Amino acid sequence: MKPTIIRNRQIFTAANHFRSKQLGATLSKELREKYGRRSARVVEGDSVRIMRGEFKGIDGKVTRVSPEKNGIAIEGIKREKLKGGNVDIYIHSSNVMITGLNLDDKWRQSRLEGQKTEVTKEKPAVIPKEKPTVIPKEKAKQKPLEIKKDDSKPEKKRKVTKAKSSSTDNKQTKRAKRAKKETK
Repeated sequence: MKPTIIRNRQIFTAANHFRSKQLGATLSKELREKYGRRSARVVEGDSVRIMRGEFKGIDGKVTRVSPEKNGIAIEGIKREKLKGGNVDIYIHSSNVMITGLNLDDKWRQSRLEGQKTEVTKEKPAVIPKEKPTVIPKEKAKQKPLEIKKDDSKPEKKRKVTKAKSSSTDNKQTKRAKRAKKETK
């Protein structure tokens, strides 16, 4: 099979969590200088400019990101249906440049700025290892100390219960319990 066919099959039959990662776009020059990155994933609320295609040069906010349709919907870009009404047009994120970021998500903001997220834990302090103590041969040959059990406390015995064989046994035991309660 041709490599292009294999690549296209992998892209269009991929799981949604993988397709979601593919919806990234380039950052504008100002954002590149500020964050030191070339691209970021497109999120609802980002301001974008369309760079290629029929709607080239239009600026707008992202209203919806759809991994299923492999694109993003931008406010103001709609198509009229024959029977009336408007439908969003989905544009692939590679044809778009991010001009303004939606930084409501603190995790996204910290990732863009290159800081560690709060989820990661600090590493524990390194404790220097001590040298092992050498035991003389004379002491090593001696018998280890024997630990005696305390006989003053008796051991607790476990109760062994028998498995009930059938539902008739259950009914009989319930009847016996009821009879005891009534006699009291």
